[in-house]
Amino acid sequence: MADEPIAVISYDPDWPRRFEQERLLLERVLAPWLDGGIHHVGSTAIPGIAAKPVIDMIAGVRDFEEARAAFAPLREESYHYAPHRPGIAHHFSKPSPRLSTLTHNLHLTEPESDLWRERLAFRDALRGDPGLVDEYQALKVRLAEEHSHDVGAYTAGKREFVVRVLATAGLQPGRR
Repeated sequence: MADEPIAVISYDPDWPRRFEQERLLLERVLAPWLDGGIHHVGSTAIPGIAAKPVIDMIAGVRDFEEARAAFAPLREESYHYAPHRPGIAHHFSKPSPRLSTLTHNLHLTEPESDLWRERLAFRDALRGDPGLVDEYQALKVRLAEEHSHDVGAYTAGKREFVVRVLATAGLQPGRR
């Protein structure tokens, strides 16, 4: 998976259904820890935008440390712990059945966290502004072409745009 080029593809109207299907599974698996629901975030949650074909989700948990007990049940559903922003969120990735690509990303975090507020505010801002969608899509396509094998550079290239969108929502990217 790490050697695969970054692929930004046209919007797939099946992405919301794929999220809903996974949400139902995760609500059952995460029930003992869940607080705030499971939300579709990232570009696949924005109608009409081209995106990497990975369903990004964020799930609110009552207590960040107690949610470590969810690691084993998530592993049984093929989710692999993939540390990213430790101390803020427990991050998991789910590969395709052939293990060749990722199909889902999941963050477990408390609903009061900066990450929670940022991901939902960014999604909602783009859902409400077609101009931002066009701008972000053009940026993502350009970055995928320029950094096709460097996900770090691809992600860093989006940061200025994300910070600007969050600022319009009254948020500054945080650490918690």
